[in-house]
Amino acid sequence: MAEEVGFGVVGLGMGQTHCRDIADAQGARLVAVCDVDEGRLNPVAEKYRVKKYARYEEMLRDSEIDVVNVCTYSGMHADMAIAAMEAGKHVIGEKPADVSLAKIDAMVATSRRTGRKLQVIFQERFMPVNRKIKEAIEAGRLGRLIGCHGDLRWWRAQSYYDNSADHWRGTWRWDGGGSLMNQGIHTVDLMQWFMGPVESVFGVIGVYTHKVETEDKAAAVLRFESGGIGTINTMTCAYPGLATELFIQGERGAIEKSDSNIRTWRIQAETKEAEEAEQAGVLAQFGPEEKGASLSSDPNALPFRGHRVQVEDMVQAIREGRAPTITGEHARHAVAINLAIYESARTGREVRVRDVG
Repeated sequence: MAEEVGFGVVGLGMGQTHCRDIADAQGARLVAVCDVDEGRLNPVAEKYRVKKYARYEEMLRDSEIDVVNVCTYSGMHADMAIAAMEAGKHVIGEKPADVSLAKIDAMVATSRRTGRKLQVIFQERFMPVNRKIKEAIEAGRLGRLIGCHGDLRWWRAQSYYDNSADHWRGTWRWDGGGSLMNQGIHTVDLMQWFMGPVESVFGVIGVYTHKVETEDKAAAVLRFESGGIGTINTMTCAYPGLATELFIQGERGAIEKSDSNIRTWRIQAETKEAEEAEQAGVLAQFGPEEKGASLSSDPNALPFRGHRVQVEDMVQAIREGRAPTITGEHARHAVAINLAIYESARTGREVRVRDVG
C-alpha cells in the first residue's frame, strides 16, 4: 500500500469540512490544524487527535505535512498558498482562488517555479450530474452552444456576516464581493466550464436586506467567446433560500438543472420517442428527489462530498506526478468574470474580461 499523504488545514471555518473529508479520503492523513482562534482550534484538534498550531509559519515547518489546505478569508488565499509552496508544500485552496488576479498570477507562478502542485476547490465540477452534462457538450450532442443562464437564489441571515471572524464576509478586501464572488462563483465557474471563456459582461449589483459593503444581489449579461449569450443572477436576499437553476441551450437541444437534479434533458434524435426515452433514462438517474436542508439557506449543508474527491485527486496527482484536475490557471477565469461584472456595475459599461487586471 502506498504511503499516506499528510495534510494540514489552516482556517477552521470551512476548514472543518476539509478536515472531515481529509479524514475520510483514501490515501490521505490529517496531520495538523491551524487557527488563531483557540475556541475553534482546540475542539477540532481534539476531535481528530491531530497536532494544533496557532501560528501558520510553525505549521509550515512540520515535516509530516505534504499538502496545506488554505481555508482562510478569500483575500488571504494567495499569500498563504505562496508561503506554503515556498515551504515545500503542495496546496489545496478554497474558492475563490483569491480576490485579486495579480495575486492569483503570483500564486500560479510560484507553483510553476517551485514545482509544488496547486489545486483550487470547485467541487461542483466533480458532481456526476455536471460531468454528465459536460460529456454531452463535449460529444457535440447539443450542437453549437447558444446560451447558458444561471440563477442562484439563496438566503443568508445578517448573522452569517456579523458572526464571521473579524466580520470578513461581505467586505471588498477579504471577501472580494458578496453573493456573486462568495456564493455565485460556483455557478459562474460551471457556466464557463460548459460554455467556454467569457468575452465581455454587463452587470448591476445592489444591497437590499443586509448591512454589508458588497452586494447581496447581482445580475449580469455574459457574452461568450463562442458567440453564445448568458445571464447570471446571484442573491443572498431571497428568503427562505430557493434552488439554484441552470439552463443550457444548444442548436440541437436543451438541458435544465435545479440544484443537483436534472429537470429537462431534450436533445434532438431521430424520433420523438427516442428523445423521450433518453430523457426518461437521465431523469431516472439524476431527476428530482426528496431533499432536506440545502446550501440555499444553510452554508454547511453541502450536498456532495466534493472536497473529499478533490483531496483524493491531489493524492493521486502527487503519486502519479501529474497536475491536479483543477489548477490555479483553471480557477482564474471565474474570478476574472466576477471582477469584470463588478467593474461594469461601477462604470455602467460593458467590460471585456481580458481587460480586467
